[in-house]
Amino acid sequence: MPDVRAAGPFSRWERSVARRYLFAKRKNGGVALISVISFCAVMLAVFALITVMSVMNGFRAELLGRILGFNGHLYAQSPLINGPDRDTIIRRIKAAPGVIQAAPMVEAQAMVIGPTQVTGAIVRGVTTSDLRHMSLISGNIKQGSISGFGQGEYGGEIVLIGDRMAQSLGVKPGDAITLISPTGPATAFGSSTREKNYIVGGIFSVGMSQFDEAFVYMPLEQAQLFFGRDTSIDYVEIKVDDPDKAKDYKHAVEVASGPGALVTDWVDKNHSYFTALQVERKVMRLILFCIVAIATLNIISSLVMLVKNKGKDIAILRTMGASQGAVLRIFIMAGASIGVAGTLCGLALGALFCTYITPIQNFVEWATGTSVFNADVYMLSHIPAKIDWTEVGGIVAISALMSVLATLPPAMRAARLDPVEALRYE
Repeated sequence: MPDVRAAGPFSRWERSVARRYLFAKRKNGGVALISVISFCAVMLAVFALITVMSVMNGFRAELLGRILGFNGHLYAQSPLINGPDRDTIIRRIKAAPGVIQAAPMVEAQAMVIGPTQVTGAIVRGVTTSDLRHMSLISGNIKQGSISGFGQGEYGGEIVLIGDRMAQSLGVKPGDAITLISPTGPATAFGSSTREKNYIVGGIFSVGMSQFDEAFVYMPLEQAQLFFGRDTSIDYVEIKVDDPDKAKDYKHAVEVASGPGALVTDWVDKNHSYFTALQVERKVMRLILFCIVAIATLNIISSLVMLVKNKGKDIAILRTMGASQGAVLRIFIMAGASIGVAGTLCGLALGALFCTYITPIQNFVEWATGTSVFNADVYMLSHIPAKIDWTEVGGIVAISALMSVLATLPPAMRAARLDPVEALRYE
């Protein structure tokens, strides 16, 4: 046996003793079963934390991407926008720093009547050129096309609707729908409704039920006529190159929009929604870190049993010259190795699960014959998962740190063990 007094901290003999203690059989004073339970608890806790946080990151990225792809990043309203200088103002907005698109738009609510159903809808009036630049719409036409937007091959005035609305109304490209506007021409008895037939030219699907079941796109001029806007618009929808910096571009857009302009961004428009997501994410992270802490506490019970069973061995080591620090390090390594190994296995398991989450979802749905992720409830057709490796690194570091800290109480007890007392009754 090497000279324990001459060996430095975390030397080879300390590591070998820690390894022998950790893997000793039960009849020789080992606690293999408790160690396995502790290992599995840490592994499953880290796996759950990585999986849940990745799924929440995926939800946020998917929802944010679709919401910002479907809607604008900034919205400009100004008295001058509906004046004779509208085109000049829109050109100035497009020339503002960071702006990549500025589309005049009319937006209003209407009733939609189909062969089998009546539903409410939000009608957006946009120009054909602006619609073609809305890639989330123009790039996700599932049936029909946008080539006839306005006046097309079916005759009549052409509109686009979402696929869920099409299913609800029981229509397909070429079929007619009836739109009813609550704001019609004024009469002696008040304003009346306006009703008009349109032809479905295309059906889009952006992957979010709240958009696919509620929106209708029609040409800007037809929307102005149908809703009685004359030549006015409701706002200019603006998209910028970096949505996260939308607030930084607001001032330039306000200046370009002219005096009295009101410019809002997507954060203001969806403030409560994204605040709720952020709060939920922080609370879930805290809860899952508590689960990791509870899992690492199992290491304490494992080491307490190990210290109790190895009292004689500790006393012998001390009489041979091992310092209290050496004994402390031996048991820290024995306990920390359980937590670190469990953390690494949890990391591998979580990364694999998140990488192949869609095939796993498909297999579960095939095996059970049920939908485990209903798009009507969750707004997405699949479970998204986005691994943030910086966050994962933090999870691994905190789990490993908790594992080390959990070893300190039993390791310090072992280091303070009196050799004379330990050998008295042996």
